[in-house]
Amino acid sequence: MAVGIFDSGLGGLTVLDAVSKRLPDVPFVYYGDNAHTPYGVRDADDVYELTTAGVERMWKEGCDLVVLACNTASAAALRRMQERWVPSDKRVLGVFVPLIEALTERQWGDNSPPREVAVKHVALFATPATVSSRAFQRELAFRAIGVDVEAQACGGVVDAIEEGDMILAEALVRSHVDALKRKMPHPEAAVLGCTHYPLMEDVFRDALGPQVEVYSQANLVAESLADYLGRHPKMAGPGTDAMFLTTGDPRKVSNRATQFLRRKIDFVAA
Repeated sequence: MAVGIFDSGLGGLTVLDAVSKRLPDVPFVYYGDNAHTPYGVRDADDVYELTTAGVERMWKEGCDLVVLACNTASAAALRRMQERWVPSDKRVLGVFVPLIEALTERQWGDNSPPREVAVKHVALFATPATVSSRAFQRELAFRAIGVDVEAQACGGVVDAIEEGDMILAEALVRSHVDALKRKMPHPEAAVLGCTHYPLMEDVFRDALGPQVEVYSQANLVAESLADYLGRHPKMAGPGTDAMFLTTGDPRKVSNRATQFLRRKIDFVAA
């Protein structure tokens, strides 16, 4: 038994890297649905079907706890999964809440009414599906009032990263930041609402400027998961071996993952 990390492709490796460093004694099973990436251009029902199929595959590997490292899956599928599909002995968690808790300066599990917070103007960079779901704004509204969110759908960025074309990815990021600034010239904070985007975090920071605080999810999710496992230690399981599963070409995905993490990663067919 291990903890599962689910993503539509390679982006969730940013979360895996952070949680592995934060929880070195916990084995993780990573599932990348590379055959169907990107999720950000799919409709909600399609994302739901693909996400549940991946989570079921990780359950077969003993992952009673699965983290949806994919923001699109967290936005479009998680609530429906938790309400209608996940059995009582399993847990599926998303990546939005830890980020929003950090943005609104809340501790985990603080369910007090929404209140005024320091940040008033937030830029959200995410996939088209995440933007259209408005899940970020919905979760934020549970915790804060008076926050203006301007969302920018970053079409093409995930595709470029998955193909290893970082020059194109950088050009697209700068274009999307320019588009956001035309709508919100002076954001105070920027949320990188896709787990692929930390791979371009330096570009986002440079394009946004030093006055904008950038929130990237990986380390926030790692801290939240550590807290969760501290309160639910049995969910970590007694496993010892990591595993990397992909619906894509294992050799191709392994090579890209090795480039991203700068350590040898070997994927096997899911």
